[in-house]
Amino acid sequence: MPKHTLSLLLVAALAASAEAPRGKVVVISLDGFPAYALEDPKLPVPTLRRLMSQGVYASKISVNPTVTWPNHTSMVTGVGADEHGLLANGTITRTGGWPPIKVEPFVEKTKMVHVPTVYDAVYQAGLTTAQVDWVAIEKAPTITWAFREWPAADGPLEKEMLEKGVISAADLEGFTRANIVFRDQIWTRAGEFLILNHQPDLLLFHLLTLDSEHHSYGPNTLAGRTAMAFLDSCVEKIVKAVEKAGLAERTTFLIVSDHGFKGYKSQVRANIALQQAGLGEKVYVLPEGGTAYVYVSDDALIPQVRALLGRVEGVDRVIGTEEYAALGLPTPAQDAQFGQLLLAAKEGYSFSGATGGPVTAAVPQTGGSHGYLGSDPEMNSIFIAAGAAVKARGRIGTVSSIDIAPTIAELLGVRLPTAKGQAIRLQ
Repeated sequence: MPKHTLSLLLVAALAASAEAPRGKVVVISLDGFPAYALEDPKLPVPTLRRLMSQGVYASKISVNPTVTWPNHTSMVTGVGADEHGLLANGTITRTGGWPPIKVEPFVEKTKMVHVPTVYDAVYQAGLTTAQVDWVAIEKAPTITWAFREWPAADGPLEKEMLEKGVISAADLEGFTRANIVFRDQIWTRAGEFLILNHQPDLLLFHLLTLDSEHHSYGPNTLAGRTAMAFLDSCVEKIVKAVEKAGLAERTTFLIVSDHGFKGYKSQVRANIALQQAGLGEKVYVLPEGGTAYVYVSDDALIPQVRALLGRVEGVDRVIGTEEYAALGLPTPAQDAQFGQLLLAAKEGYSFSGATGGPVTAAVPQTGGSHGYLGSDPEMNSIFIAAGAAVKARGRIGTVSSIDIAPTIAELLGVRLPTAKGQAIRLQ
């Protein structure tokens, strides 16, 4: 073949490559969806089943703490809580009074998240980003369009949706007090609107109904399964919006959750035990479901506190700072947000912040908690990938929350060198 012909073919190939439309990624987080739930063949989730059959799926290991904000932040940073700075559902700040700490959820993202995120990298690459009800993302400068957890009529995206009649002023009025099913419906409407009207390169989308129902009624219940069916219908709407926008051939879906769930029948009220021992104004316990963080005003008290709390019914382990690194948690010296001790609950128990009544008490009906150590397989969450960049391979090996960010980065052709996770093989 003549050299000039080869040159022309090369130029044509490069031109075709340059003109090829870039792929898009939609991340859908179904809060509190345990990996074990998908083992039930009668679970009423036809959309998720279809996506599983068309792509890949796995049980995803949640990072410690197995709580919503830490794991969502791991999924967009590719690192654990000891690096990204989210150890609860907000930033833990010292009060200078009593109790000595409080959790603040509305700290700006740039102050709350201590490492780069994948949406930062996507935005900095000149692509567009959007979020609906994502967490630890308040006033994030690298989000192009945002429909916040607490939307308001003066928000740019909310204004646009109001003007086009997609939502009404009544929908937003008292939104923070509305039932979670209604809020998920509005968030879903926002997700559809973003796809149809703005076509972001990366959409982070988060729904909460299942987490709420699991907390109230426990996992493996009719309430939980009904919530899963409802969420499946929300996923279907997002998928159909992508198809309607003509983006199906370019879009990869990542369906994830942040943590699993365990049922409990008794609560452990560690602060009451401390009050009874005369330590109520020297030691404070912040409950996080299956674990609790212990803040001791004087390190000299740690051995006494450790022995005392170790004898409380329902406490499985009292973990010291010497074990934190193995759990992916920071010591107080590394991050002042965390306590000097970590409590882990026994099977059937959950920690409570109650300050009255017995130290350990049965609950009227089975409840649900997460926050248990990430080594507990019931804390494993879901991972499903389907769409443009995925081949139908079925179940794959276990993945981690820190693997999601590098997977997004690879799909969108951006770099996230700070991530410690590995991109998941989708083909």
